[in-house]
Amino acid sequence: MRPMTGVFTLAIVAEPADIDIMGHVNNAVWVRWMEAIATAHWQALAPAEAQQRYGWVVTRHEIAYHGNVGVGETVTARTWVPDPPRGARFDRIVEFAGADGKVKVAARTSWAMIDLATRRLMRVPADLAALFVRAT
Repeated sequence: MRPMTGVFTLAIVAEPADIDIMGHVNNAVWVRWMEAIATAHWQALAPAEAQQRYGWVVTRHEIAYHGNVGVGETVTARTWVPDPPRGARFDRIVEFAGADGKVKVAARTSWAMIDLATRRLMRVPADLAALFVRAT
């Protein structure tokens, strides 16, 4: 797999609690993992002051399921922000690839920035956006 500029990765192992009655990772778990990688990406790049002042809320998930993952299997989660924000909102791409390199789940998620003190939406500051938007 070729490294991608501006892509944040995280390895995740499917635990027994992640598995549904069909024997593979439950749909709700994929959503939890999307939030986990988005949060890890924010914590890895945003300055401490920004992490204390700002938060994120999900406004939309579009998810495509291409394969299954069973207990004990590892997926490589990848995320990036393909485009600059639009006011308070931006989209994030998330992919989960199996050990075979094939994408098992792909999503486009939309997020909005909030001011943690007021709990109100706010425009994403340009300096913060620059840390996350993927260079083409």
